[in-house]
Amino acid sequence: ATMRSRFLKITMFVALATLIGFSACINPRQGYAPTQPIAFSHQLHAGQNQIPCRYCHTSVGEGPHASVPSVNTCMNCHSLVKTNSPEVRKIHAAWKNDEPIEWVKVHDLPDHARFSHQPHITAGVDCVECHGQVNSMEVIEVVKPFNMGWCVNCHRQPEYNAPVDCVTCHY
Repeated sequence: ATMRSRFLKITMFVALATLIGFSACINPRQGYAPTQPIAFSHQLHAGQNQIPCRYCHTSVGEGPHASVPSVNTCMNCHSLVKTNSPEVRKIHAAWKNDEPIEWVKVHDLPDHARFSHQPHITAGVDCVECHGQVNSMEVIEVVKPFNMGWCVNCHRQPEYNAPVDCVTCHY
C-alpha cells in the first residue's frame, strides 16, 4: 500500500502542477463583452467616424490606465450630434445631473499584475496590438489572451525587447 500511496501522491502532484501551469496560459476573460450603461459603438466612433483612441481615452500615454471617457468628452460632440437618440439622452441626463457614466471595465488584469500603458504608447505600440480591431467592434470585447505567456512572447520580439524582470509586471 505504501508504493501505491506514493504513486497516487506523485500522480496528484503532477496533475495539480499541470492544471496550475495550464491556468497560467489561458484567459477566462477572452470574449468578455459586458453590457455598458450606454450602448456605445466603437465601430461607429473609431471606425466609421475615425475618432482616434486618444480623443476619448485621454490619459493613455500618461500612466497605467487609459481612462474612460468623461461625460464632458461625450458632450463635446453630442451636445449637437444625435441629440434625440435614446442613448445620447442618457449622456445628456448624466451631464445635467453632474454624474459620471459608470462604464464597465472590459480589459482587466489580475490584482497581482502591474501594467502601464505609458511605456507601451511611448514605444509606439499600436492599440490594436493588444485590444484588437476595436474600430470594427460594435461592442468592445477582450480578444487577446492577456496572460503572462502572451506578454512575455511579445517582449521576446526584437522590436519590443525592452528589459523586463519580474518586478516590472508583478507587485
